[in-house]
Amino acid sequence: MEAGLRAPFATGTTVEALLDAGLVDGDQVATAVDIAGEHGSVVEALVATGAVEPGRLLRVAADAAGVPLLELADAVVDPTASALLPADFARRSCVLPLRWEGDALLVATPLRGLLDLDLKDDIARLTGRRVTFGLATRAEITHQLNQAYRAEGELADLTSGLTDDPEPEDLGSLTEVTEDAPVVRFVNLLISQAIADRASDIHLEPTEHDLRVRYRIDGVLQDAHHAPRSIVNGVVSRLKIMAAMDIAERRVPQDGRLTVSHLGRDMDLRVATLPTVWGEKVVARVLDNSNTRLGLADLGFSDGNFARFETSYSKPYGMILVTGPTGSGKSTTLYATLNILNQQHVNVITVEDPVEYRLPGINQVQVNPKAGLTFASALRSILRSDPDIVLIGEIRDHETANIAVEAALTGHLVLSTLHTNDAPSAVTRLVEMGIEPFLVGSALDAVVAQRLCRGLCGRCKEAYRPDPGELVAMGFPALEDDAVLHRARGCASCGQTGYRGRMALHEVMPVTEELERLAVRRASTEEVARTAREQGMTTLRDDGWLKVRQGRTSIEEVLRVVG
Repeated sequence: MEAGLRAPFATGTTVEALLDAGLVDGDQVATAVDIAGEHGSVVEALVATGAVEPGRLLRVAADAAGVPLLELADAVVDPTASALLPADFARRSCVLPLRWEGDALLVATPLRGLLDLDLKDDIARLTGRRVTFGLATRAEITHQLNQAYRAEGELADLTSGLTDDPEPEDLGSLTEVTEDAPVVRFVNLLISQAIADRASDIHLEPTEHDLRVRYRIDGVLQDAHHAPRSIVNGVVSRLKIMAAMDIAERRVPQDGRLTVSHLGRDMDLRVATLPTVWGEKVVARVLDNSNTRLGLADLGFSDGNFARFETSYSKPYGMILVTGPTGSGKSTTLYATLNILNQQHVNVITVEDPVEYRLPGINQVQVNPKAGLTFASALRSILRSDPDIVLIGEIRDHETANIAVEAALTGHLVLSTLHTNDAPSAVTRLVEMGIEPFLVGSALDAVVAQRLCRGLCGRCKEAYRPDPGELVAMGFPALEDDAVLHRARGCASCGQTGYRGRMALHEVMPVTEELERLAVRRASTEEVARTAREQGMTTLRDDGWLKVRQGRTSIEEVLRVVG
């Protein structure tokens, strides 16, 4: 049967090699042939059906096609090679001119590129060079494309011809601009580069002499671009139009929302303007909806912390608070918890300001103070809507806190956030808000404090033996004599920062009978914290030290985040 199947394939060389190596059998190939149209080719169908593991397929395909298998993770792209191919063509075709090999241009391509008989000719025509292919994964090529074809070059081209002439006051014509207009292209490139760089926020800040653009990547602001001051009003107005704000109003803060498409994914941006002495500052929060599908296991809970938290959210009633500063991942933790709790037999209602992520199957209410819909008034209505689980975006005042406590005491599970530095402070904060101490102890079931720290880049992190004296001075737990820790070094994969991605540090404090008694007698935060630690609570710093010992982050990063 196998011999009869080999002949008809246009991709027969790879399929024959897979058959000869015993990685697939005739039945699997026959199934792949039937569904090849849905996946682009027979070999891609084999991967989609799970018949062959992608890495092994690439090795076999490279050998069968007589091309090298490329590891791009730490590869250095020759700029003279990448400059020959237009960025839009490279991204569309997912190919990367990597380097010169003799007089030939080595181009990295995914498996589909090897199967495209015209692709090599198209690249040769565009570059005017002889082309040879190397095989790599699509994910690695995409990552390197984002580094090689960054937006800065195009942004520089867009702004180099602009002068610092006074900007026109009438910007109404921007509502009719085309996608080729320089300001439109400038804004589109800024957003595209921010998403490609995994930025959580885009800051556009007018200064006396220019427009400064910064991205917040892994929680740290980084300079991205500087543009002439002449385009400040145009860029701000373009963003206002996209976010459905009033472009004529520059004296008061505004906020809006927009959706953009990036590499086939829809991304939401929450835009806020703030009048400053040099013009309107704009901050766009990039909302990646994939965060709403994260599970609690993806958030970096240690085993002990997760067990304590799971015990709390599994109860049918009570209040769970997640505390921390703005941008510490509180909403992500609550959404991940809701993903577990949102079952067909429960009614989940949220009241948020603003509703950042749309969650399927959950009733979400947007606060609107101008219309009289505050957290407190919305909560009163929600409690008349027969909820089982209520999520309150933030407890800001006595009235909201009081209704939330009453809801927790009357058979509802209440999830909310509070701005405190640690978990024990939440108890005293609620009392300071005017909630009766005996109600705080009865309603509050658990408090989770968290911070986000950067994780070490897995490709370049460096092992070292720490100085025992320094560890003792900073309160780091004792290590074995031969123990090693890791620190940041920097490589192409992490933008020379040594860090890539973020993880959460947690402090989970279940409210026990002893803590209830402390709340009733208005004990200090220090006394609450001491008792919680005696009962096994892991502090934020101790959770950070645990992740340092696991090689996931560095001592410097933990100290930066929790002090």
